[in-house]
Amino acid sequence: MDKLKAMATFVQIAEAGSLSAAARASGASLPAVVRTLAALEAELGVRLFNRTTRRIALTGEGRHYLESCRNLLAALGEAESALRDEAGDPSGLLTVTAPVLFGQMYVAPAVTAFVQRHAGMRCRLLLLDRVTNLLEEGIDVGVRIGHLEDSTLIAHPVGRVRRMVVASPDYLARQGIPAHPRDLLQANCVGFSAGGGPWWRFEEKGRSFTVPVTGNLEFNHVAPAVDACLAGLGFGMFISYQVAPHLAAGRLCVVLEAFETPPRPISVVYPHARLQPARVRVFVAWVREALEAALAGRHDETAAEGSPCPSR
Repeated sequence: MDKLKAMATFVQIAEAGSLSAAARASGASLPAVVRTLAALEAELGVRLFNRTTRRIALTGEGRHYLESCRNLLAALGEAESALRDEAGDPSGLLTVTAPVLFGQMYVAPAVTAFVQRHAGMRCRLLLLDRVTNLLEEGIDVGVRIGHLEDSTLIAHPVGRVRRMVVASPDYLARQGIPAHPRDLLQANCVGFSAGGGPWWRFEEKGRSFTVPVTGNLEFNHVAPAVDACLAGLGFGMFISYQVAPHLAAGRLCVVLEAFETPPRPISVVYPHARLQPARVRVFVAWVREALEAALAGRHDETAAEGSPCPSR
């Protein structure tokens, strides 16, 4: 007996509501459908349908088996579809999202290179500084910074970032290097509404605490806040990738490292599913490799070696 064919016949009978209707739908003869069902029931050792001369109805065992058969046949169909996709270059539309600045710096180059490599692909990159609902907004893949609360997503960590306090060497030469976060109470701090507002979070001996900073500048976007710090107007708190080039060039210096909160993960995420289209699987592998290479050792270390920062 062909078990898969018998399972498909069983599902057809259950969905059609009768043996004769299942025979018409499958193009098989009624005797052949009857023989297949009988052989399946004999193989399983249970009755799947209660049959009379006028009607047919699933038994309790039949209802449970029907769900299993549907799942197995659906998985088989998806697997065959995936193999057909793999036989050629991935194609179709792919929608990706990432935070604005991180996306500009790291995700956009990876997306561009992916489209160059796979001519049949069309990619739409949405750079948004908010958490998106991938399923509701029709997004295939996202890049997230921070710990995930959505258990319906599959996440692949690709690196880590720190939230750090920085200032220009000139400002530090005038103001002095703070020894403790409470020293910021006497300093000018550049506000960034998306970066925690006037309450900057720190950690000391495993205990988290906040400091209510103040200053004469506040922005709702990271770029002008970084520019203000570069101009020597005060301290700023940013995620490490947002200031990485300035740290490497010595234009900004990290302070209060001993009081930083634990690093946060960067993850490539996508909705949970038994099988993903080839374009999603291929892109996830591509962007993971690209981000891991770009982020390796860059943001969970100081990234300011050799910078001319004043010493205490």
